[in-house]
Amino acid sequence: MTSETLTLPYLNPDLAVPARVADLLERMTLEEKVGQMLQLDARDDLDDHVLRRMVGSILHTSPERIVAARELTLQTRLQIPLLVGEDCIHGHSFWPGATIYPTQLGMAASWDPSLLEKAARATAVEVAATGIHWTFSPVLCIARDLRWGRVNETFGEDPFLLGELASAMVRGYQGEGLEDPTAILATAKHFAGYSETQGGRDASEADISRRKLRSWFLPPFERVAREGCRSFMLGYQSMDGVPITLNDWLLSDVLRGEWGYTGTLITDWDNVGRMVWEQHVQPDITHAAAAAVKAGNDMIMTTPAFFEGALDAVAQGLLASDAFDAAVERILTLKFELGLFENPRTPVDGLEQIVGTAEHAELNLEVARRSLVLLENDGSLPVSPTATTRVAVVGPLADDAQEQLGDWAGGSGQAGWLDGQPREMITTVLDGLREIAPWEVVHARGADILTLEPDPAGATWPDGQPRPPVVKPCAPDAAQIAEAVAAAEAADVCVAVVGDAQGLYGEGRSTATLELIGGQNALLDALVGTGTPVVVVLMASKPLVLPASVSRAAAVLWVANPGMQGGRAIAELLTGAIEPTGRLPISFARHAGQQPTYYNQIRGQHGDRYADLTQAPAWAFGEGRSYTTVSYSDLALEEEALAASATIVADVTVTNTGDRPTIETVQVYVRDNVTSVSWTDKELKAYRQVALAPGESTRVRIELPVADCTIVDAAGDRVVEAGEFALLVGPSSRDDQLLSAEFTVT
Repeated sequence: MTSETLTLPYLNPDLAVPARVADLLERMTLEEKVGQMLQLDARDDLDDHVLRRMVGSILHTSPERIVAARELTLQTRLQIPLLVGEDCIHGHSFWPGATIYPTQLGMAASWDPSLLEKAARATAVEVAATGIHWTFSPVLCIARDLRWGRVNETFGEDPFLLGELASAMVRGYQGEGLEDPTAILATAKHFAGYSETQGGRDASEADISRRKLRSWFLPPFERVAREGCRSFMLGYQSMDGVPITLNDWLLSDVLRGEWGYTGTLITDWDNVGRMVWEQHVQPDITHAAAAAVKAGNDMIMTTPAFFEGALDAVAQGLLASDAFDAAVERILTLKFELGLFENPRTPVDGLEQIVGTAEHAELNLEVARRSLVLLENDGSLPVSPTATTRVAVVGPLADDAQEQLGDWAGGSGQAGWLDGQPREMITTVLDGLREIAPWEVVHARGADILTLEPDPAGATWPDGQPRPPVVKPCAPDAAQIAEAVAAAEAADVCVAVVGDAQGLYGEGRSTATLELIGGQNALLDALVGTGTPVVVVLMASKPLVLPASVSRAAAVLWVANPGMQGGRAIAELLTGAIEPTGRLPISFARHAGQQPTYYNQIRGQHGDRYADLTQAPAWAFGEGRSYTTVSYSDLALEEEALAASATIVADVTVTNTGDRPTIETVQVYVRDNVTSVSWTDKELKAYRQVALAPGESTRVRIELPVADCTIVDAAGDRVVEAGEFALLVGPSSRDDQLLSAEFTVT
């Protein structure tokens, strides 16, 4: 830069951010403004992105591309730094050697916001050091249909728990403020209702009324908006025929109007282009670009032709030349607040001292430990160190390091420059047991899951993006099963690690069934038939349906995709070195035909079961076993008649009646007995986690504002209605496990 340019107001760090933004905006050409609204894939032509389209942001960056993009930025007229974004979903997903935590659904099983905040904070430290400023996380979608391929990215099925955990991750990512060099931008996604799919199909029409949105889908987003989450990503889908990208009621009336949100809105991948080639609601890219700008979108992700379309829209009179100013102001504000004009935050020296550290690995192990959910146990767990001499570890996922990490994890296909994370950083179940178990460990694979074949419809979508491959289940292999059976018969205990695999989950990868794929059912049937106690470890992206033979298994453990340290944590649980404390953030179906199975469904239907099957889930929201037993008693309210402005105060006695310690998650639900409109039978409103030593009893106090005991009425307003209520307290959402105390709102 020349000495003259250094004196320009927008380059003066002593000026206030609004003044710097105003000065820079005034200097920008129409083309530069439109370019600032573009976020393009760094794997494509970087020179064209930066020098011709003058993009404001890039994503999917390898270390080399970040440096190259910065050098190109210095060749531009105004040298506006780039925002670099990435899908850092449960760790720094696509950076070699980064710390990969359990998936978001797995972390949710901890029910521990403080733990998730620590994981997000550690992730931000790693991400920021590598020159990336923006993560597209957390996901605030509510899991409804288990066939949907992105259930693993959610916090489960309950909006209250979701809001608690998402807010914690936002705080972790953004730290003390964007001026902190270890802070990164958080993104609340996918706004809103994206997960309410038709038949579980990804990004299908979301058939949701505005009242239903306000009831369950919007509250978590409102909470993180008020928490200070600096960006929102818009869902792919349409709602009532209108793509979210153009939903003026949602974006303008609610988000920017009612909530006063001033953050940045970013579309999901090619939302603007999809309006032309997929949804067919715009005739061409010119009209699509004009509509997207008018609707209030700020950053347009991976629709390169938006640049030409927006300029053409101005030329045709569809947009005024200043139509881009508000969006560009918001984007520039982020860049100034991050300090990118003074320090573009490219990769720092000494990354090996920051990324994938031993300290982060230890935190990762603790998150994995807390994420494990023991669903069944006949007493075989923990495995006896004295009555056991040999354990057989079998199954296709017992020693598959990359599958253990799940989606958005390096080997999951979204980043072409990374085939997987370093094997030496990952402890599989087999590794973990061999490392810490005091007995002989033998291994047999037992079954394969799937192979992937090209989609017969073609290699790419109309926008040039690759189509996901098609899953072909592997047939049971008699020789593999025989080897596993022999290992089980010669062992005292058999640990069978089964589940799903890449290709069965992720964007555009929903499933028609929930059953185990490939030779896994035949393997479990054969193993249970040996008479050796079988511990089923379900390493699965989401709840799956297990074969009938598993009802005769010794134990069932759901571990989600438990991250790099998952195998160590699982081995610790199996051997009794740690206690199982995870609780389900989502219900398990008995059959795919039961969908939906979430606990807080609207009251009222003919009957309470199917003609051929119960409607009850296999395992319900909030459930999880311990190695001890816990009892609840003496639930008492301080007052039973309360004003809407009052606080419910209750106490309940929780007692560890067994001989091992535990962390008990005391769950608090509210039932509004009679409502002016149809409503759910109960909703989670609070919870407390209590550490209990063997034999210990404690009185747990619950304080809940009556103002939280709301419904959304017919007019769409969230209100507390007078009348009779029940406070329900216990270890899960199942009615037969909950104590009840009646109160009245006057």
